[in-house]
Amino acid sequence: MALHLSVLLIITGLTGVHNTVTTVSKVSVKAGGSITIPCRYDLMYRNNVKYLCQGETWRGCKYVVQTNIPHNSGEFLISDAKSQRIFIVTIKDLMNTDKYFWCIVEIDNGIDVGSRFLLSVTNGLPGLYVDNQEISGFIGESITISFNYSTAGEIQWCKMGGSCVRGPSGAIDGTSVTIDSGRLNVFHVSMSGLSTESVGWYLCIKGDLQMPVHVNVIEKPTTTTLATTGSNGDPTQHRSVCSTSIHLKSLIITLSLLIVIVLVTLFVWFMLRKHKQNKPESSAITTAEADVTYCNVKHKRKTSAKCEEEVTNSTVGFTPSDQIPCAETDMDVLYSSVVTIKQQPEKRVKQAEAQDTDVTYSKLALTGQNT
Repeated sequence: MALHLSVLLIITGLTGVHNTVTTVSKVSVKAGGSITIPCRYDLMYRNNVKYLCQGETWRGCKYVVQTNIPHNSGEFLISDAKSQRIFIVTIKDLMNTDKYFWCIVEIDNGIDVGSRFLLSVTNGLPGLYVDNQEISGFIGESITISFNYSTAGEIQWCKMGGSCVRGPSGAIDGTSVTIDSGRLNVFHVSMSGLSTESVGWYLCIKGDLQMPVHVNVIEKPTTTTLATTGSNGDPTQHRSVCSTSIHLKSLIITLSLLIVIVLVTLFVWFMLRKHKQNKPESSAITTAEADVTYCNVKHKRKTSAKCEEEVTNSTVGFTPSDQIPCAETDMDVLYSSVVTIKQQPEKRVKQAEAQDTDVTYSKLALTGQNT
């Protein structure tokens, strides 16, 4: 390894730049933040090992992470997108010092190739930055990306391995590009008519600073969805409106039915309880107000000397004979249609016990009898 690094240093000089690996040149980052850097390589190196090396010079750089070791450290991450011929490194928790790094492809039995970039770390706002380096859009639609800057220079929008747009408008791989720099310290890059060819890494260039951004294009869902879109036009969240509405209606209907059932149950229980309380009172009054019925009362033949009586009673009691005046002649006395006598409630019955029983007769008929 030391031998072919020395040879590479002699061939390429102190810069260590080789055109088979391309990346950014200078990126401004805030201290404590993180940044993702794409490194593009030639197709012939698709299956080679890639790694990130830290140091100002090639000879003095230190390996920090590589693709053939699955374990990534907490500060450095690396992945290889072979279909795009780009390996990606992420650097976290940057300290307040400028740092140089190298994107390197390892060559078996040959000289490694790589390219260097500088991370300019600041305490304040970076000279050129974007809120999100990962942007998504739908096929056939458009996206808008907002960049903040504090540095001077021409604005460019370039696709890694492709062409650039330097004016207010242009096209890259059939996608229209518009650059709007009308606001102070903010400019917008819009891409319309997105297609699968629009997918890839792009570089926003302002003066000597660059900011890498990855654009992803997906099919628009056929179902009705609600998308929450950030200021840069990135659909970040999708929820089904129809499904939510149906679930909400079902919940409301179920709760309403439960409430109705509970109310009906309480009403029936209350009515039954009230009926049971009134029933004993009615039974007591009915018992106190017993009915007495006289029927078929008949006095048969009587003599002038003495009133002899035969009384036939049915159901309840009879009338004493000494209260009936004796006729001088013999006769039959017939009483009919004896009415019902309703006894008074218990409170008044006690007073009536000391008196003679009251009997009411109606429709009295006297029938003459031959002696």
